[in-house]
Amino acid sequence: MKRLLFSLLLIAGIQAEEAFRVTARAVLKELIEINTTDSAGDNTAAAQAVARRLREAGFSPEDVEVIAPAPKKGNLVARLRGTGTARPVLFLAHLDVVEARREDWSFDPFQLTEKEGYFYGRGTQDIKGDAALLVTNFIRLKREGFRGDRDLIVALTADEEGGRGPNGVDWLLKNRRALIDAELCVNTDAGGGQAQNGHRQLYSVQAAEKGYASFLLTARNPGGHSSLPRRENAIYELAAALLKIREVQFPVHLNEVTRGYFLRTAELTTGQDATDRRAVAQDPPDPQAAARLSRNPYENALLHTTCVATMLSGGHADNALPQTAMATVNCRLLPGETASEVEARLKEAAGPAIEIGVKIPLQPNVASPLNPAVMSRVGQIVGSLWPGLPVVPVMETGGTDGKLLRASGIPTYGISQMFYDLDDIRAHGKDERIRTADFYDGLEFGYRMMKAMSAAF
Repeated sequence: MKRLLFSLLLIAGIQAEEAFRVTARAVLKELIEINTTDSAGDNTAAAQAVARRLREAGFSPEDVEVIAPAPKKGNLVARLRGTGTARPVLFLAHLDVVEARREDWSFDPFQLTEKEGYFYGRGTQDIKGDAALLVTNFIRLKREGFRGDRDLIVALTADEEGGRGPNGVDWLLKNRRALIDAELCVNTDAGGGQAQNGHRQLYSVQAAEKGYASFLLTARNPGGHSSLPRRENAIYELAAALLKIREVQFPVHLNEVTRGYFLRTAELTTGQDATDRRAVAQDPPDPQAAARLSRNPYENALLHTTCVATMLSGGHADNALPQTAMATVNCRLLPGETASEVEARLKEAAGPAIEIGVKIPLQPNVASPLNPAVMSRVGQIVGSLWPGLPVVPVMETGGTDGKLLRASGIPTYGISQMFYDLDDIRAHGKDERIRTADFYDGLEFGYRMMKAMSAAF
C-alpha cells in the first residue's frame, strides 16, 4: 500500500511539473507575441496580460496592479503574501525589448518559434524568458498555498532598454516605493548560469555594476578655404587628443565583489592565470598580474574604469576647413570612482585646446554587499541541481535597472534563472534565442529560489 501511495504521489508530482512547463511556455509565447518595443510596442498590454493570468490563478485584485505612468508604459507589480516575519524580497524583470525588423531575422521576431531545441523570438534572452519563469512560479506557489516568512514581490517594468517614456523602476521608486520596497532584490536581468561548448561552467551572482557617463570633446578653429590648408585643423586636433585618451590607463581598483570573483575563478583555472588571479586579489593588487589579466577586455573592465570614443563628427562642407570637430567618449566607472576624477584625467590627456563637457551625467554605481545568506542559498540550489558547479560573485561591466535599486538603498543581486552559452549571446541581435532545456531547467531553479528567498535570513 505504501509503495502504491508513493507511486501515485510521484506520478502526481511529475504531472504537476509538466503542467507548469506548459504554463511557462504559454506565458513566454504570450509575452513574445506582444510587441513591447519603444517605437511601436505596448508595455501596458504585456503587463495587463500577466495581470489577467495572476488573477485567474487566485491573486486578489489588491495584490496585482498595473501602473502606467505614461501611455503604453505600464508596469506590473504582484505580491504573494507571507507571514510578515521578515521584510519582502523583490524579483525584477523588464518587459520592454529592443527593436527588431522582420527582414533582418530568419523568423518573425514577434512570434515564438520553437525549432531544433531552441525558442526564438525578440526578448527570449533579454529578458522575457526570465519574466515568464517568474510569472509561472508565482502561479505555482499560489496554487500550492505556499506562505513564506516574507511577502514575495514580482515587478515587470518598462523602459529598461532606454525608451522615450519613464523608466519603470525609477518611476516606482519615486512615486510608489511602498509597492516594491524590500529587504533585497533579485534582478533576473543579470548573473545566472554560464556555459560554453555545451558545458556548464559556473553560476554567477551579480552584486555590482559599473557606472555610466559620457563626455563631449570639442575642438574649435577659425576654419577657412580648403585650398589653403593650415596645420591648425579642428579634426586633426581632436584626432590627436583621442589617440592620447586611448592610451589612458585608469588605476586598478577592486571591491568585495571583484576580489571575490578573481579568488573564486582562480580555483577554476591553472598555471600563470590562476596565480595572477590570486595575486591581483591581494591588497595591494600585484601590478604585473593586473597587467597580464588586463590583456583580456573583460578582465580589464573588471579591474579598471574604462573610457572609449564612440561617436565622431566634424566639419561643415567638403571645401571648407573644419571649424568644429566633436567626439563622444563613453566611460564605465568602477563603484566608488567619481565623474570629476575621470573628467580630470581626460582633460589632462587631451590638452588645453580641447573643450570637455558632460554629455550624460554619471549614473549610480553602488555595489551591494555580498550577503552570506543569499550566496549560501544560491549555492545550495545550484548544488542540488548541478553538483559541483561553482557559484561566483560578479560585477556587471554594462548596466541594468539594478543600479537604481542599489542607489535607493535596496541591495540587489543579479540572478538570472537560466544558463546562457557565452558563444551564443544574441540579446539585441538577429535570431535571439534560448535553449528550451535551459528554459525548463530555469523553471525549477526559479521555483526553488523563490522558496529559499522567502525564508527569513
